[in-house]
Amino acid sequence: MRPNTRAILCLVLTTAIAAPVAAQESGGDSVPSLTFEEYEPRSTLVVPETPITRARFPFIDVHSHHRRLTPERLAEVVAAMDRLNMAALVNLSGGSGESLAGNVRLTSAYPGRFIHFANVDFDGIGEPGWSERAVARFEEDVRVHGAAGLKIFKNLGLDVRDGNGRVRTNDLRLDPLWAKAGELGVPVLIHTGEPSEFFAPHDRFNERWLELEQFPNRARPPEEYPSWEEVMAEQHDVFRKHPGTTFINAHLGWMGNDLARLGRLLDEYPNVVTEVAAVIAELGRQPRFAREFLIRYQDRVLFGKDTFAEEEYHTYLRLFETADEYFPYFRRRHAFWRMYGIDLPDEVLRKLYSENARRLIPGFD
Repeated sequence: MRPNTRAILCLVLTTAIAAPVAAQESGGDSVPSLTFEEYEPRSTLVVPETPITRARFPFIDVHSHHRRLTPERLAEVVAAMDRLNMAALVNLSGGSGESLAGNVRLTSAYPGRFIHFANVDFDGIGEPGWSERAVARFEEDVRVHGAAGLKIFKNLGLDVRDGNGRVRTNDLRLDPLWAKAGELGVPVLIHTGEPSEFFAPHDRFNERWLELEQFPNRARPPEEYPSWEEVMAEQHDVFRKHPGTTFINAHLGWMGNDLARLGRLLDEYPNVVTEVAAVIAELGRQPRFAREFLIRYQDRVLFGKDTFAEEEYHTYLRLFETADEYFPYFRRRHAFWRMYGIDLPDEVLRKLYSENARRLIPGFD
């Protein structure tokens, strides 16, 4: 096809798509044109479906956030947990000091159902003595206030700054904190970086185009941030330097789209495990390889969700417990594709759901 012919054809197609659809024989009203964001076709595929609203075995969610708990909200959460067969959850937003102690006191009304992780305040990291104060505060949070671990949010390595600029995840001032977690026998659940697509050009080749279109502030352009590879390398350097500390690498380490690479990371660092919060769409589009991965690393993967929404857990349970085909993820901006069930063996499912968490995180009954 000659170049000018191709250009004319493209123009015609573009005009046809953008223009209102002509009235159908059954009616005279025109159908308005749609944008990509609006287009959500209903699948006509008819296959067996196995909706799951209650887990086959009791499970523990190791990645949950509850910053402002009240007795009323707590009762609602526990009722949802009971319906889902969720034995317990880890509140990663436990806070520090009195806020942490308050959360522990509040949830003590439901023994064994809630575990809290402490958090770090990076304000003043450039000041003398910050490391010593942070370590002392963390030790008090564990020994006195009842924290069962340390949660590191994604601001470290991206947005935390001192007088010299960005504070890297493997900053030497943080080494005493990682070492203290190992000494206290509690894990560090660390969220570093973002999906690699957030660091890539926001163009037609980007799998997270829709999310970046809806939330432009999630982009990590190179003029403002280091590359994804650099950010992740800093995290992996921490794993290497602290073999006596258990690290829970959040969100499959943002390598759910490259499980072979994630497997190599787990092989290299025996002190690292991972969890599946907010990334099951990656597993659901590669069910055979994901099943193989979860069986091979059955002692190294924990269940996590991130946001507490009862109906969204149903998709997680369906993915892990059934062999259903071609079902949707609940958030299109994360995955415009359909998923397939992994149908894990019961032995592996029990480890993913609770046994690994009970082995690695203190405080569970």
